[in-house]
Amino acid sequence: MDLTLILLILTIVTVFAYDFTNGFHDAADMVATAIASRAMKSSVAIAIVSIFTFLGPLLVGLAVADTVGTFIDISAAEGTQAQALVIAALLAAISYNLITWKFGLPSSSSNSLAGGLVGAGLFVVGNTHINWGIEALKQHHLEGIMKVVVGLFASPFLGFIVGFIIMKLIFFTFKRFTIKIRPLFVVSQYFSVAWLGFSHGANDAQKGMAIIGMMLLASGETQHFSIPLWVIVMCTSAITLGTMFGGWSIIKTLGFELYRIRVIHSVANQLGAALVNTLATAIGAPTSTTQVVTATLLGNGAAEKPSHVGWRRAGHIIAGWLFNVPVSIVLGALYAYLLTHLLGALS
Repeated sequence: MDLTLILLILTIVTVFAYDFTNGFHDAADMVATAIASRAMKSSVAIAIVSIFTFLGPLLVGLAVADTVGTFIDISAAEGTQAQALVIAALLAAISYNLITWKFGLPSSSSNSLAGGLVGAGLFVVGNTHINWGIEALKQHHLEGIMKVVVGLFASPFLGFIVGFIIMKLIFFTFKRFTIKIRPLFVVSQYFSVAWLGFSHGANDAQKGMAIIGMMLLASGETQHFSIPLWVIVMCTSAITLGTMFGGWSIIKTLGFELYRIRVIHSVANQLGAALVNTLATAIGAPTSTTQVVTATLLGNGAAEKPSHVGWRRAGHIIAGWLFNVPVSIVLGALYAYLLTHLLGALS
């Protein structure tokens, strides 16, 4: 078995691990409010999210994977160097995921991977082989890094605004109703959490697929960037397993430490986050379900009573976001340095 094939297999295993840690973070966020509102059993919420996350990329397409998988020209690197770039980005994302998971902080798996790709790409192929998208932006088009930036950094702000508006609309619409209206929201939650899971699969579950697509290209297994069906099935399965076996510390943070979640907040949160994810997917822009869900939840709380929101805890979460990309860039470059030297010695 030659080194190229060994590295391809290693990458596939590593992507599985990355998507598993993605399940710790992103999928846990999706069920946090449903569990905290006590309107849905945790097992039911996880089952619904898992099923619809699995269906998302199968039914919607792979526009987001195309965006993530093509903003760095890995054809400019030699075989082992291109493979080192991909593996380094993965290791950077997994490292940051595990660090923040340890502290119960809902960090962005997407930001970690994007930062890792940029850091490894700068080290291996250099600035000129990264599609920053600046020229396209001057022509009023989004592509490359700029599309990633818009998707990952604008979506939390949009999530907060949408969460605020949806919560206000719900209060206005149902202001004359009594507690007897609660069963309507309980039933609605089954649909809203399903939509959120579907939107997550259609957008956020595609990053690992993009990495394997890049690695297949770097290994010479494909002639152009593409995502085989078995890759889609494997990545969505890994995220599903991550949802089932981890993420409870993050569920505790989002569901119980920001403010007292009721079923009305849960439905508003899931509808708002799913809407933002869906809009981003329509233009092929990647989002972080973690950030979107958290920002939308803060918008929901601010719309009802800002003083009830645990802004100090929210500040810790946002600080994790701010460090996410720069730390991942450094980690990506560091892992790329180590791997290029290691693989150079082995080849």
